[in-house]
Amino acid sequence: MVLSSPQGLRQRKAADDGSGDSGARVKGECGQSEKTRQTPEEVVWGQTPDGEVFRVPTTHDVLTGLFHPRYPKSHLDILNLSLLGLQLVLFYILPRPTAKVFFLFYFIFWRAAYDAGLGWVLTKQSKRKWMVREIQRLGWLDEKRNPAARDWIRAQLQGKMGKDYSFDELPLEYNTWLLFRQLVDVILLNDFLAYCMFAFACFRVPDGLSFPVHAMRWIGGVALVVFNLWVKTEAHNVVKDYGWYWGDVFFQRGALVFDGVFELAPHPMYSVGYAGYYGLSLMVGSYPVLYVSLAAHAAQFAFLVLFENPHIERMYGKRKPIALRKPISTSKSKKVQKVNGSCQLLSSVEDNADQMSTPAATEGESATDTETETECEGKASGTLRAYRPTQPILLESTISQHDLHHKYFRRDVVVLHNIDLLRSSDAMLALLLVYVVLGSSLPVLSYHATLTLHFAHACAWCMFHSFGLGLLLRAQSRSKYLVRHFLKHYHYPSGDHGDGAVQEAFTNWKALYNISLCMTYTSLTSLACKSYTAPVAWLEGDTLLCHTLGALLIALHGWAAMESFEVLGVFGWFYGDFFMEDFPAHLEYTGIFRYLNNPELMSGASFLGLALISGSKLVGMLAVIRFISHWWFLQTVENPHMRKLYGDSLRKDAGFVKVIKSVASKNARLLESRAGRHAPEIKRVAKEVKGTFDKVFEETADVLEEFLAKSKPKISEVMQETKVLLQQSRERLVITRVSRDLSSYDTTKYKISIIPSQSGDKRFHIGESIKVNWQAPARHSRRDWIGIYKVGANKSTYVTKISSVGLWVPVHDEEWDQDAPVDDTSRITTPGEEPELGIVSFEGSTLPWTIGQYEVRYHHDGKYNVLSLDGPCEVYVSKPASLDLTSVRDCLARIVPLCLDSDPDLIPLSCGGTQEPADRDSAVTRDVDDFSFWSERQAKRICCVIKQAFGVEYAPDVVMADANLTALANRILVSKQLLVL
Repeated sequence: MVLSSPQGLRQRKAADDGSGDSGARVKGECGQSEKTRQTPEEVVWGQTPDGEVFRVPTTHDVLTGLFHPRYPKSHLDILNLSLLGLQLVLFYILPRPTAKVFFLFYFIFWRAAYDAGLGWVLTKQSKRKWMVREIQRLGWLDEKRNPAARDWIRAQLQGKMGKDYSFDELPLEYNTWLLFRQLVDVILLNDFLAYCMFAFACFRVPDGLSFPVHAMRWIGGVALVVFNLWVKTEAHNVVKDYGWYWGDVFFQRGALVFDGVFELAPHPMYSVGYAGYYGLSLMVGSYPVLYVSLAAHAAQFAFLVLFENPHIERMYGKRKPIALRKPISTSKSKKVQKVNGSCQLLSSVEDNADQMSTPAATEGESATDTETETECEGKASGTLRAYRPTQPILLESTISQHDLHHKYFRRDVVVLHNIDLLRSSDAMLALLLVYVVLGSSLPVLSYHATLTLHFAHACAWCMFHSFGLGLLLRAQSRSKYLVRHFLKHYHYPSGDHGDGAVQEAFTNWKALYNISLCMTYTSLTSLACKSYTAPVAWLEGDTLLCHTLGALLIALHGWAAMESFEVLGVFGWFYGDFFMEDFPAHLEYTGIFRYLNNPELMSGASFLGLALISGSKLVGMLAVIRFISHWWFLQTVENPHMRKLYGDSLRKDAGFVKVIKSVASKNARLLESRAGRHAPEIKRVAKEVKGTFDKVFEETADVLEEFLAKSKPKISEVMQETKVLLQQSRERLVITRVSRDLSSYDTTKYKISIIPSQSGDKRFHIGESIKVNWQAPARHSRRDWIGIYKVGANKSTYVTKISSVGLWVPVHDEEWDQDAPVDDTSRITTPGEEPELGIVSFEGSTLPWTIGQYEVRYHHDGKYNVLSLDGPCEVYVSKPASLDLTSVRDCLARIVPLCLDSDPDLIPLSCGGTQEPADRDSAVTRDVDDFSFWSERQAKRICCVIKQAFGVEYAPDVVMADANLTALANRILVSKQLLVL
């Protein structure tokens, strides 16, 4: 090929196309994979998907077959040459401005035909053998059904092939591939020439460049074009026509082997194989050519990602289980001998490379594995028994790469992936990014705008500190929200009894609280400094007094905070009793708490002090907001938790309040004795005033509590309704497709019935397959399908208006391409050709994974007309009779295999799983309770079922980290014990 002719990735090394005899076909297996060059005498064999082996005839490259005068030209070759010649003629006769526009759109057409057209056709052929099936359906190669088309195709192909080609003896797949080659040649050559014509039409000499720059531009461009030609030539020499034209989409001719230019760069036909685009852009000196080249190159990468890579994965890839534990064996010998009346332990590590299969990346880690120590026996009958040094004890210490991974990596943040704002490090990262982005994007602000921004900033931190952290702390008090969060999303070693989750939750809470506290006072100070203006005359008015009182209030806050910390310590300062239950629950009213119940209320003193110093109404307003928000925190978060935790041991009045009440009571009695006949009136007024203040306080508290109490259900209701609406919007069909030809069908002959489970009723354990009998008349649509829905989800029994969300199975699987019906005009069967009865099975991803009552519906012709329904059937989950290790493990032993589709390669050995032959021969075998996954979807199923069976939530990462029945059962028991309220 020539410059940048985009021929796709050819990473399937094929042997040279040797010549041989006529393409005789035999039944059997392909002989050997093509990893060596073949001599002309060697025969190349191919194999169709159904196992038919045939001799592959010799083929010629497109340039030789198209332009060499000795080779006959097919009708498609003539069409190809005509299109190429037409481009040259149009380039010659069209004016340059017109030629630019014409060849731009002409190139876009051929590029779309390549990347979109060929990509779509090849994808369907790779998945469903679509091209072969269509040729079979149309009868193009059937002598009886369409002899004219067969004779024409035969003439086109025989003229292009050599003497070793026999049209009648080669399989349909090979002849289809040869016909497909003709189409590919037309698209590729016209795509290449259209690009060149567009580039030549845009040729110009850039102004303002020196001669050396022009010389370097041409030298670089020519070098890139020559490099492009070399890459294409070498690639074709490696993959031959078989790989060049995607032969493995039709038949197999060898294994996937990388060689030659394919070791130069990843995907060389898509990466460096397009260097000529940029070389030609340099030579013609045109930016439009450069941008069109970039777009075309991007389209080719899309072809790679959407077709080529998935096809290679389907054809040559091997599924690897997730969370598979393959032990890394480290054999260590230990010798124990008697030295001077004591036991001495001599360890030596066997350096046996054949037995040590640990990868180099984990050798350092496996060296730190825990060893089982051999203890010396004590004296017995006055003698000390020691092991003889000539008999070392060989101890086996095993660990898997899976366990090592989860030991050192726990949902680490990669850029912003896995970010968790309840982790202090992640919260600080997000906070830093927000400040950097907002700080760099803010325009130049006026003084008043800057002041408003500082006020909003300080107010936001004040509200977050009281309300944000307050709600988080209240959730921790009521439902252990933070501990539950870390238990759900993070894996902790078995045997830590939940201490790791509590410790991590409390550690992150402490960091978040400290960040919020610092930012609250820092933002307040920034606002005060921004609004502060140094007075000119300190002694005039109340300036000095305000500064003095402000400084005293700030000092009072500092003193109260230090006194509180001295009494509370770090445990009380960070609200440790919200997290840790093993600390003794007792109260000591010492220090500042002897006088005040809530000395932290004095934190508002610093706000008021800064307001006095700065003389700013905004700071004063913030002081009021701070007082109200902290009062809410005390009333709704701290005091309820204290009452729940300490009960009647809480005192009602602090020392300061008692003294004030005592003094007030004495003064009231003294005033009453001196008031004489006015005493009753004064007493009545005092009671009314006190009652008024109490009433105002109580009413304010009641109003606020009522507001919050009413807001909570409303907010919860709004959130629940939003969740339901989102779910319904996902499930509800925007357009319900219904058929209008039901009058031609006898709907009474359509029947479905759910086959009872092994217990004899229509109750199925979650994950258990649900089989359905169906009955239909002979002339039913082959695109009929059966869906399973929750009872009551669809109000109509005639039309389904809710999406099945993947919970459906086709009556005839071959009539569907994944979720789309195959376009087939002959999908209606004729009498006698189709059985009237059948059975479909809901398994795996087509099953409902939520307990409840369900019904099945038979739908017509790929649409949503309901012809029959049956139900209800119940999907349930078994729960353990008691919460002990044996019961929970036995329950999981039923749940986990069902979630893993009962695949013997995945389920635990204790549940009937199979062991790999390599593991059977190995001295180190995997645990009988270990299991693995093919995809994260299976782990999500286990999480979903565990939540319904045990009431605890785990993220899929946690289940995949355990991947063991006993470990998972222990985790559930620890979670249930830890989350008891």
